[in-house]
Amino acid sequence: MSLIRSSLLVGLGSMASRVLGFVRDVLFAQALGAGPVADAFLAAFRLPNLVRRIVGEGGLNPALIPALSRLEPDDAAATAGDVLSVFGLALLGLTGLVEIGAGLLAFILVPGLHDDGETLALVALYTRLSFPIVPCITLASIGAAILNMRGRFGATALAPLAVNGGLILALVVMEAGLSLPLVQKAAWLAAASSLAGLIQLALVAAALRSGKIRLVRFRRPRWSPLLKSLLLAGFPVLVASGAMQLFMLAATQIASFWPSGVSWLYYAERVMQLPLGLMAALGSSLLLPELARRHQAGETRAIVAAQNRALEVALLLALPASAALFILARPMSSVLFERGAFQSSDAEGTTLVLMALSVGLPFATAAKVLSQTLFARGSLRAALAAAILGLALTVAASVALAWPLGPTGIALGVSVGCLGHAVAVVSGLRRFGLWSADRTLMARMARIAVAVLAMSLGLAGAGRLFPQAGVLSLTTLCLGGLALYALAAWATGAVTRDDWAALMKKS
Repeated sequence: MSLIRSSLLVGLGSMASRVLGFVRDVLFAQALGAGPVADAFLAAFRLPNLVRRIVGEGGLNPALIPALSRLEPDDAAATAGDVLSVFGLALLGLTGLVEIGAGLLAFILVPGLHDDGETLALVALYTRLSFPIVPCITLASIGAAILNMRGRFGATALAPLAVNGGLILALVVMEAGLSLPLVQKAAWLAAASSLAGLIQLALVAAALRSGKIRLVRFRRPRWSPLLKSLLLAGFPVLVASGAMQLFMLAATQIASFWPSGVSWLYYAERVMQLPLGLMAALGSSLLLPELARRHQAGETRAIVAAQNRALEVALLLALPASAALFILARPMSSVLFERGAFQSSDAEGTTLVLMALSVGLPFATAAKVLSQTLFARGSLRAALAAAILGLALTVAASVALAWPLGPTGIALGVSVGCLGHAVAVVSGLRRFGLWSADRTLMARMARIAVAVLAMSLGLAGAGRLFPQAGVLSLTTLCLGGLALYALAAWATGAVTRDDWAALMKKS
């Protein structure tokens, strides 16, 4: 399979999932608004959604792919089966603990609601209903990692669509044929998410079976040294892979002290996750396996070159996305969410939070791409240390900025954490001699910056022609900004014919 087809398949699958996620969250806002019930549901949904994003975007790949790629096919299949068995049993036990201790977990997730017993009880209820999605999607992600290693990307790209698609279907049916109180609506949605996760697991299992990969049966695991090392690596890998999601989880806890703060932060983050999620999926599914092979062959120069080229592509998308989200934050918040129970004041609050989050998007993207090199060489301590530093900066900056700026300050704190995370990852790469910003990278960054500036000026000027936010005006601004950026990128040399030719080469 050519690199272009693999990239397009993974990229389109991730993009489709993000688009469905947009539709889902628009319907969430319409059905639940941004009040106490919405805060309770979104707080409870944050934990399973955190796991879904981490493992669904290849969070386990850094532990599995480098280790399994060193084994013969039969040994790799046996070890992967052992991993499935251990994770399956552990996740069942974890789910049981969550079902029992959901009340305590609710307090940990939203400590700002400690005086609101009714809302905390709703958080606990929705957590119990939605958490069963966690074992389903985690086991599905392990199967997807094996499929990626075998060069099979179809199920990896399409199976995650089941979760968002199932929730959209539930929302449409609920809004069209049922008249339920907000509390019951949220409960049905929480239960529907768990059912959708089960469907995702079934799709991946079917793909493994059709590919004659014998991994989908549980058995007593063989406690080999490799299995033990994989399990020990699992926690730091998940923390390092899900750094951005952990930053948002910490920010949600702080935002719970402000009315509607949890909801504003959630909806703004969902807009920002569209470009960031695409980079995460491409990095873990395509870049990581390539870097792992280069590391096995001892090709240090090739690793650095691949890393620089991947960073160029990532920032080619992330920088204009960041600028566009900042400039178009108000019309986006209004058009996407302002309907039904979601008021104009909620759109204004979401706008300010989105603007603050957009500042950190390029740093989050760079950290996501550059971390793949640390994962490929097994430098989990460096990746974990960078994530912990970013988390500490997020908490410190969010607390410091929250009191004068409210939820907007919390979002700025997340951006500070993303900056610190990216700097720490680069520092780790320097220690291993794997960071070298070559002339090609620096020249490409300068050209991209000029193209982004041209697009930003064009969007700012065009925004005056559409003072009223609407679907047509927002679509026109987005498409016009994309066209202007594409032309500017071509004119400045940020994108060339050689790039397309290189992309079309066989991998």
